[in-house]
Amino acid sequence: MSTATDPTGNLDLPTYPAARSSRCPLHLPSEYEQWRLGDGLQKVRLWNGETAWVVTRYEDVKLVLSDQRISADTIRYPRMHPGAEQMQVPAFPRMDDPEHARIRLMMTKDFTVKRVEAMRPQVRTLVDRFIDEMTSKGDAADLVEAFALPMPSLVISLLLGVPYEDHEFFQKHSITINQPDVTPQEKSQASAELFGFLMELVQRKQREPGDDLISRLIAERVETGELKPEEVAMNGLVLLIAGHETTANMIGLGTLTLLEHPEQAAVVRDSDDPKVVANAIEELLRYLSIAQDMIWRAAHEDLVIGDQEVKAGDILAVNLPAANHDPSFMDDAGSLDVTRSARGHIAFGYGIHQCLGQNLARVELTESLPRLLRRLPRLRLAVPLEEVPFRGTMAAFGVHELPVTW
Repeated sequence: MSTATDPTGNLDLPTYPAARSSRCPLHLPSEYEQWRLGDGLQKVRLWNGETAWVVTRYEDVKLVLSDQRISADTIRYPRMHPGAEQMQVPAFPRMDDPEHARIRLMMTKDFTVKRVEAMRPQVRTLVDRFIDEMTSKGDAADLVEAFALPMPSLVISLLLGVPYEDHEFFQKHSITINQPDVTPQEKSQASAELFGFLMELVQRKQREPGDDLISRLIAERVETGELKPEEVAMNGLVLLIAGHETTANMIGLGTLTLLEHPEQAAVVRDSDDPKVVANAIEELLRYLSIAQDMIWRAAHEDLVIGDQEVKAGDILAVNLPAANHDPSFMDDAGSLDVTRSARGHIAFGYGIHQCLGQNLARVELTESLPRLLRRLPRLRLAVPLEEVPFRGTMAAFGVHELPVTW
C-alpha cells in the first residue's frame, strides 16, 4: 500500500489532465492506462499548482461517487473554485445529501424521460432549422459555430427561460471558467458576471414570469420560502452552462468521431430503428467521455481507495474517461463499436449526482447525429485531422472548431 508523501507544489508530479497525442487526439493519454495499472490513484499537479488524487479505475470511480465519506462539497476549498467564495450561494452539484436531494428534486420533473421525450419534435425542428441555415450559406462551414453550439444552447435557453440573444455572453464566460490556462482572477470575474446575469433574469421573472423552469421555481419555491432568489440564479446558471457546454462538445466531437469511423457512421446513418441509434449514442458517450475534468470530490476522513491511502481533506479528481476505458469494465474498451452494448458506462457520472440533464442530452444527440449524416451524406472534414483544434486540457473535451464540407 502506498501513501501520499505530499506533495503540494511538487513540480515533479504529472500534470492533469494529461496531454493527448496530436497524432491520435481521440485516444486517451497513455498516462491514464499507466495510472490504472499502478495503485489506481495518481497524485498530480493541477492547473493552479495544487495537488489532487486522480481516480482512474472503473470500480474505484463508482466507489468515490457513492461513498458517504467522500463529499461533493469542494467549494470549501476556494483554490478549486475561484470566484465561488464571492457568491456565497452553493449549487446543488456541490452539495451532499440531504440538501443536495432537496434542491435537485425541485428540478427533476423538468428532466424526466417523459418530459424530454415530449420535447423531441421541437428538438428535431431545431436540428433541421440549423442544418438549413448552415447549408443555405454554401457547401462548407465550421460545424461547431453553425450547429453544434447554437442548437443545444437554444434548447436549454428555452427550457430555462434564458433569452437566446444573450447566448454569446454566457458562452464567452463559460469558456473562461472551463479553461485551465486563465488566471484565478479571470475565472472569478467570469463567474461573477454570469451570476449577476442570472440574478437579473430571476428578478425580471419575478415581475414577468414565463412558461419555463426558472419561472416555475420562483412561483413554486421562492414564493413559499423554500428557495432564495440567489439559489434559483446559481442553480439555473449551473444548468445553463452544463446544458450547452457539454452537449455542444459531444455533438461536435461525436460527428468528428463518426467521420473518422465511416463504418460506424453508416450504422447511425442507415438504421431506421431508434433502439439501434440510441445504442450507438451510448457507445459514443462511453468512448468519448467528454467530462474529462469536471468532477471533483473531497475526502471527509482517512480511507483507502484501491491500494491507496487517502487522507481527510485530500482532493479527488474523478477521471471518467479512464474509467470508461477500463478493461475490467469492457473488453477492447479503447475501440469504438456502436453495435455493442455500453450498458453501465459512467459518462454522466454515477450515483446520486448523476447528470440531471442526461435524458435531454440523449434526445439532442439521437436527433442531431443521425440527422446530420442523413441530410449531408457527403459530410466530411475540410482539413486534415491534425489541423482540427481540440480542447485537449479543458474541463469538457471537444473541438474549438470543426471545419467540414459536404
